[in-house]
Amino acid sequence: MENSEKRRTPIQTLQFTVIGISNAAVDIGSLNLLLLLHPTNHGVTLTLFNTFAYGLAVSNSYIWNSMITFRHAAKGSTKQRLGFFLQGLFSLLINNIVFLAFNLLFQSIGMPVWIRHNLSKGLAMFASFSASFFMIKYLVFKDRPQKKQPL
Repeated sequence: MENSEKRRTPIQTLQFTVIGISNAAVDIGSLNLLLLLHPTNHGVTLTLFNTFAYGLAVSNSYIWNSMITFRHAAKGSTKQRLGFFLQGLFSLLINNIVFLAFNLLFQSIGMPVWIRHNLSKGLAMFASFSASFFMIKYLVFKDRPQKKQPL
């Protein structure tokens, strides 16, 4: 790993985390709004609500991360957009699996609905956030080595 890459990683992690907090607000806020408007424990409906909320957060993530965190590597190319979309789908799969699994676990121990949904969502966000960072950094917005200019 080059020195510039080593110096950039902690800053990128901080930027990604701050943007992740705004994504979390969008994600959990929209999920809670949907659940407030239409309370449910039905797995398919919860998956649809979670998918919609996550989709809003991923859109927010792409906009901010391409402009700030990975601006040096974000070219806006079709390849990068497709890569971001595919990592988003994979992260969504992780998010939905963790959300539904913990929701069922917490339901089985009698946890109140609002706490159960939000705790499950928090765990799902952490799992997908972690996977997303590494996929975005090392696959989507991967730094290409600069060709050395002859002296």
